[in-house]
Amino acid sequence: MTTKPLNDVYARSIRENVALVQQRVVRAAERAGRSPADIRLMAVTKTVAPEYVNVAVECGVNLLGENRAQELLEKHSVYTLGPECIHFIGHLQRNKVKSIIDKVSMIESVDSVSLAEEIDRQASRIGVVMPVLLEVNIGLQPTKSGFAPEALEEGLRAVSRLKNIAVKGLMAIPPKDNTQEYFQKMQQLSVDIAGKNIDNSTMEYLSMGMSADYELAIACGANIVRVGSALFGQRK
Repeated sequence: MTTKPLNDVYARSIRENVALVQQRVVRAAERAGRSPADIRLMAVTKTVAPEYVNVAVECGVNLLGENRAQELLEKHSVYTLGPECIHFIGHLQRNKVKSIIDKVSMIESVDSVSLAEEIDRQASRIGVVMPVLLEVNIGLQPTKSGFAPEALEEGLRAVSRLKNIAVKGLMAIPPKDNTQEYFQKMQQLSVDIAGKNIDNSTMEYLSMGMSADYELAIACGANIVRVGSALFGQRK
């Protein structure tokens, strides 16, 4: 992918936005009695040119979230961060797993056992164990993918038996209404699942909260917040 000259005004806006969001993450953590160091700020890079993603990286952002397999393939070689700092967070088709398995360090959007089985197969092929988060459809929205809360334990037990996957926690995109209620449900679900001590699974990460509600998510236990428009402006 050919790099392009930066628009100085836009680059300056990104720098200002990153500083502001970083400050708000710190304050939200402190209000919740948590250490800011425990919260990971993810820059969601959907439709953002890699040169501008790199501007955010220069300002201290060290985790990128990719929504689309094809976009990741087009952009990853331009990033100044490597696969160890990239998570896949979007809906992932099974036939796309092979193309991205070596370009990310975690897949956060595992929404079915069949997808997990394909990730396991492709991870085995290249000799790695892929950390994953299970996506929970916490609002039971028909247009959203993910495990229903009542089916999560059964799904987790099936996924955790796969040898080339390590379940590291949960991810959710709750409905926009009553967001706090859904964040709290996710927090409790994470605690409940952790208490079951299922082999090959930890509840190390709770990934939830986006540009409009990441401070609230932090108050409800999130330790990965996925921020796009608050850093890069509204998507085109």
